[in-house]
Amino acid sequence: MTMNAKVRVATVWLSGCSGCHMSFLDQDERLVDLAKKITLVHSPIVDVKEFPENVDVTLIEGAVANEEQLEMLKKVRARTKILISLGDCAVTGNVTALRNSWRHSDQAVLERAYKDPADLNAAIPTAVPKLLIHARPLHEIVKVDFFIPGCPPHADLINYVLTELLAGRTPVMEGRSKYG
Repeated sequence: MTMNAKVRVATVWLSGCSGCHMSFLDQDERLVDLAKKITLVHSPIVDVKEFPENVDVTLIEGAVANEEQLEMLKKVRARTKILISLGDCAVTGNVTALRNSWRHSDQAVLERAYKDPADLNAAIPTAVPKLLIHARPLHEIVKVDFFIPGCPPHADLINYVLTELLAGRTPVMEGRSKYG
């Protein structure tokens, strides 16, 4: 991925806690070096509403838990050259997927979170995105090119993967990461 022009990088936050994005920011002064090589074209930390075309690298945090996220993931995959699952929720489903053990988990979660227990006839608000029956890690839905596990992954590991990719090398993950 060595290029004269800056590499177009994006980050996306699905169903996760934002800890992975905090680890991304924990690269601290290394972000200055990274900024010389990349253009951040989409992220929850910048004000861009629509996911752009022709993204070189996208890091996605969180599992896929609702229909909006499912569509977003498909759009990101179609518009991204290298897709990275960032953190245990994106890699395995982790905490987000705990609801999968419930029968009809989509309804159970919505009712528990949004229904008024005092009004058994209350409807779930229509503004709430429709949940998928089960929360899923990214690779169960689209092709993922690299995985950065951790809850959250360490900033050093995120920096290593990005630095290797920017240098045109394939990151070697063996012995560099662990779950949790």
